[in-house]
This record gives sequence, structure tokens and C-alpha cells, in this order.
Amino acid sequence: MTIGSSYDYPAKIARHFAAQPHSGWAARFPNPPDLCFDYRKLLEQPGGIASARPTPHRICIVGAGVTGLVAARELLRCGFTDVTLIEQSRRIGGRHLTITRPTAEGDAPTTPFEMGAMRMPFFNTHDEAPKEGRSLMAYYSQLFDLKISDFPNPGTPAVNATGIYLQEGLLADAQTPELLIWNNPEGHTPPPTEQLQTVFNKWQAFAHRMTRQVAAVYGSSQWEAMWAAIVEHYQALSFRDLVKLAPLTQWSKKDPGNFGGLGMTPEESRIFYSIGIGDGSWGAFYDVCSLYPIRTAIFGFSSHLQLVHGRVDNNGLPLASPLLDAGTVRDSQGLAFEAPRYIGLAALDECLLYMPIDETRSSFYQHSLEREAGLLMNSCVTKLSKQADGRTRVHVESQTGDSNCSRFDDFDSVILTLPSWLIETQLQLEGYSKSELPYSIVNAYKTAHWETSCKVYAPLKKTFLSNNSKIPQILVTDSFVHDVYMYRYNDRYPDDCILLSYTWEDDATKLASFADKELVQKCMDELDRILMSCGNIQERLSPFIDAEQAVVQRWVTDRNALGCAKLYRAGTYHDAVSLMSYNREYGAQSGLYLSGESFSVDAGWTEPCLRGAVDAVIHICDKTGAQFNGGFSMNDYPHYQLPTNAS
Repeated sequence: MTIGSSYDYPAKIARHFAAQPHSGWAARFPNPPDLCFDYRKLLEQPGGIASARPTPHRICIVGAGVTGLVAARELLRCGFTDVTLIEQSRRIGGRHLTITRPTAEGDAPTTPFEMGAMRMPFFNTHDEAPKEGRSLMAYYSQLFDLKISDFPNPGTPAVNATGIYLQEGLLADAQTPELLIWNNPEGHTPPPTEQLQTVFNKWQAFAHRMTRQVAAVYGSSQWEAMWAAIVEHYQALSFRDLVKLAPLTQWSKKDPGNFGGLGMTPEESRIFYSIGIGDGSWGAFYDVCSLYPIRTAIFGFSSHLQLVHGRVDNNGLPLASPLLDAGTVRDSQGLAFEAPRYIGLAALDECLLYMPIDETRSSFYQHSLEREAGLLMNSCVTKLSKQADGRTRVHVESQTGDSNCSRFDDFDSVILTLPSWLIETQLQLEGYSKSELPYSIVNAYKTAHWETSCKVYAPLKKTFLSNNSKIPQILVTDSFVHDVYMYRYNDRYPDDCILLSYTWEDDATKLASFADKELVQKCMDELDRILMSCGNIQERLSPFIDAEQAVVQRWVTDRNALGCAKLYRAGTYHDAVSLMSYNREYGAQSGLYLSGESFSVDAGWTEPCLRGAVDAVIHICDKTGAQFNGGFSMNDYPHYQLPTNAS
């Protein structure tokens, strides 16, 4: 995991230090810290979450990203039959965006480009296969038979080598430009040069000290108090502050939330900016709350990351799956939209919609077609208005051909999964009292920070990874390209792929003015310049790249996203947590449930989207008197920790 952690961290720590969960529903380490709950246990039991009462309850889900798709599937599995899923684009999946390209062979698969989320944590321990991890991503991957492999992150055994190019190749007073080569075949080889190792050691000392104490308490009856102490100590610090904060020589039980800082010098901080704590450069996140990198690195988000190949066999060919050869599919209005291909991460979203549910023997898609309602594509929700009878009126504008159609319908419950900037700019909320939708909640999602991100993908000739021995598979630079990934999905596919540039925040914003084709060429020229300037390389990469089929994705200008992932600044952590607690505190009264990344604190990851969807389903089940399965009750479901003056 670049310079700051390793592929097996903290999964290996968990094996030696992890506490036993104090209850049958508590999660075990590693897992996210805020709600210590085993969501997988709830879903994997026969019958799923609950059995709904036969009383009709109309539910609308706004957004068919992975959050909305999980909510729709699990609601139907519980026995709710009047569920409507509304999506404003012509595809499902949201920021799961897998691009595949046509080939001369017609329908033969090609190497996909993951333009959104691309590497998945499964929260497994060192001695477990990823699909055995205690996460919803692991559960659904196993359920849908998704093929996975280790993601080729920098500095890990999953790559043949990582090239590091900082300060024009003159790092550590080198006399001539050089690309530093990091080979780490077993996962415990330190990075090259004494200077890089010093930076590595300072991060590792902090991470190990904290992880061992966290693992020993996580899931126990003492965990909530310890996490509250950690939050209190770090929530007002930025990541930049954490990097320069003096280190702690020894942790004390008398001050359980204090693990000190990294103690880096300004020069070490500049190096750390580009190298990061895992999965590439982290400098773009220097001004976010320090709890974000702490959560990511300490609680399993950076361990055993997996590349999802899709619902495919060992040759990369799709397994027999619903509507695989349909060519086109239609929603409840007869509008055609993208048919499933079951390739890449998008296969998860397609399986959620199209794969049959054991309890119902039909998929949500089949159910919607049979009732001639329930799935509306290319339809924008413009307003949610609370009615006097307690229901919510959902106003929708649908585009069919050259005409627009406006309509509305009333629902008992609405699950809102949109990115919060879309809520503010495209969706009007009216009629909700302050006791149903406090202004503190509205302000929290209105002022949330959404980061920019830019990805530049292109096909890579297979001869490169097969034959090239000079240019490393992964490049980490302080140039505008920042992070470069080259990897193979399958020998059978006609080409491999190269992520020419992966940037965030200001590093992505500085690329915004260039047209896509121009940006692709600039990235190739810059990589050639870097490699040719290094005396130990002096080879070009561009001859191996098919620039004509390159694809660029800029999430902040995508009208269906307006950002890549939601972050929070120092001092605003409790605002983010208040959004996660909304369903429990207000959902039964308002009939509105907030789910998805907008209402989580783990930006850029799929797992909080899955858990947010299940959280909404749990609370709708509770509101309607559904019978929970497996002896679960709301007494087993922990509360989010908020200060007494929070919303």
C-alpha cells in the first residue's frame, strides 16, 4: 500500500490482537468504527432482515446507484411489494461506472475501465479469503459469484515493481535523475532510500501503536468509550496537522484517545504528500479531517483491496446470467436503457437488480415488469413534499423520446440516496417541520464538501506487461499525472489497461480546462518525459498505449454526480455523523430516510453505501412492525455517538 502501509495491514494485526465481540450482533475487527454491528450476519440468514407485515406500505427510492439497488432488493426480500426505484440517468450503478469497448470480435469481452470506484475492501483477516470477510461487499460478492483478485496497489506484492519519481528524479541528493524502483514481492520489503524509509517508519509507528490498541478493544463493551475519546482528540485536527504533530512514545490508558501524531519535518511532509498512506498520493487530502485517513488506514479500508472482474469465469467470460444476451432492456414505462454485461464492478449493481432473490424467486427487475411499475429510468425527482396525511408526494419529470412528462405519486416512505450537491441543486424539499427535518441536518448536507477527481484510462498492449522489464507496473509521481496503474484482467482479453492519471481535489481541478483528447496526450507526453529523463529507464511508454480509445471521467462535471466522494473538514465530523443518525432519530416521523455516501463518513468506498441502504431498510421494518429474523431487535442495533448539543 504505497509507503504508508502494506497489503496485509491491519488484517494481520487482527489475528494477534483482536478482541472477541461482546454480543452476537457486534462486529469484529477490522470493520468501520462508528457503528460496531455485523451487517453481514443480519443479511446472510434465511429470510434476510425481516418479514414485512401484509399491510401495504408504499416505498420510493430516489437513485439507482448501489445504495438504491441494495435497498430495493432487500425491501423486496423482506416482503415489501410496492417499491418504486427512480433513476435520472439511462444506466444504473451511479459512481460504479465500468466502461467496456466494442471489439472486432463483436460481443467478446474487452478489458474494462473502472471510471469510479475500483478497489474494494472486504474486511477479512489475514487467514481468511476476502469473500469470508465480515462485510456486505464480501457477502454480495460471494452471493453473486463475483470473480476477484488482489488489486495492483503501489508497493504491494500484487505488482512486479513500483516506480517512485519525486523532485524531478533528484530525491535524496541524487546527481542525475533516477526512477526509484521498489520491489516488494513478500509484502515486507521497505521502500528504497533511507529518506523514504524514514517517512515510512514514522507513519508505521503511529499506525501500529493505534491499531494494536484499537483491535484489542473493538467490538467489546469498552469500544464506544474508546472511539468517543479518539473522536474527541482528533476531530478538530486536519490531516496536515496530524502529519506534523509530535509523535507519542507510549500510549496511556489514562488518555485513551491520544496516539500522538507522525512528527514529520516539512521535507518529509512534502514526500508524504505524494507517496501517501496507501493507494497512491494522499496530499490532496491534507486539509480534510484527520479522522478520515485514520478510519481508512486503521480499520481495514486499506487492507487486502480487491479488483472485481465481474460475474465471469476464469477466462473472463460472463457466466450464465439474467438478460445477458438481451441487447436492450426496458423499464416500467417501456424506456430502453443499458443492458447488463456482468463485467467489472458494474456486475455487482447488475446482479442486485437482475439476479433472482431466493425468498421471492424473482428479481427486483422481474417484479417491476410484472406489476408494470416500480422502475423508472431517465426520470428526475424534482420535489419531495410532505402531505397532511403523513405521506410524501414525489414529483417526477420523465423524458421519453422528445417529450417530457411530469407526474407525482404519494408514498409512505422515501429513501433518498442522491449526492448531497444534487439534492441542493435539483431537488426541493417542502412541508417538513423542524422536528422532522431540522435545519442542522439540512445545513450538514448542504455544506458537505464533495471532492473532484479525474481518471484517464486507455488500452495497453499486452506486450508491455508480458515483456517489459524496465518500466515498473505502477508509477507514483509528484507530477500532474500523480498515480499511474497498469494491470491485466485476463489473458484472453485483447489488451490490458493503463490508468494514465488518477488525481483528486486540486490535483484534479488543475486538469479541468483541457479537452479529453488533449489531456490524454499531455499525460502520455509527461510520462514519456519522466521515463526518458531517468538514466535507469530511458524508454517511452506511449508506444504501448492506444490513445484513440482512451476515456476520461471528471466526476465534478458529471450532472448525475457533481463530485466523486464526500469529505469533511476538521471540526465538522459530528455534522457528518448526525446525517448517519437521521434515520433512527427522525425517519419514522418524517417518512424520509437518508442513505448513501452523502450520509456517511467513509468517502469513496462502497461499503458505507451498502450499509446505509441496509440501515434504511432496518428502520422501515421497525416503523412498519415487521418481524425481524434471527432474534434481532432494535435493542441490538447501536446508536451513533453524537455530542449532546448535536441535532
